[in-house]
Amino acid sequence: MQYLMTFLEGIISFISPCMLPMLPVYLMYFSGNQKNRTHTLANAGMFVLGFTLIFTAMGIFAGTMGSLLTAHAVLVRIICGLIIILLGLSYLGVFQLPFLKGYAGEVRITGLFSSFLFGIVYAVSLTPCIGIFLGSALMLASVSASALKGAVLLVLYSLGLGVPFLLSAVLIEELEHTFDFIKQHYEIINKICGVLLILTGIFIMIFA
Repeated sequence: MQYLMTFLEGIISFISPCMLPMLPVYLMYFSGNQKNRTHTLANAGMFVLGFTLIFTAMGIFAGTMGSLLTAHAVLVRIICGLIIILLGLSYLGVFQLPFLKGYAGEVRITGLFSSFLFGIVYAVSLTPCIGIFLGSALMLASVSASALKGAVLLVLYSLGLGVPFLLSAVLIEELEHTFDFIKQHYEIINKICGVLLILTGIFIMIFA
């Protein structure tokens, strides 16, 4: 269940209000103004690899820290669960956490290595924007009390975020109406996201 939740959190991060509107800009970077889907997909793949590397390292760290706190496992679960519930309430608009908002700055993509570096920059610069769901994934990694499980959880989170990027890189024209629909229903999506986070927090407190 934890693995599925983490993967879904990655997908939700992709469609978040501060992420999805930037997608055409990212795809323009990946394509380099070339109408070549293979070229665009290759750059998008390196981009995904870049942020996956950073997020996985964060998962390993969270899992390792959790393993050091195994003597206080119940307390760790309760604290992590409460934090995720608070993040969910923030996403529902009950109160605001302004430090979790942000956006990625512009960079120039010149090749595969640049795309990889862009992924690393993305992981760092956009963390405030997707911090709610990334934080939830890291809390799950911490509760796991295992560096390996922490790494797996954050790889799944990265896949949830990265697979839509790869699909969009080759299907951007076909998905245009889908993106418009998502943008028009952000309010409903935000509420669903908030509820998911709250349920995740409760799950951690009770079952993790």
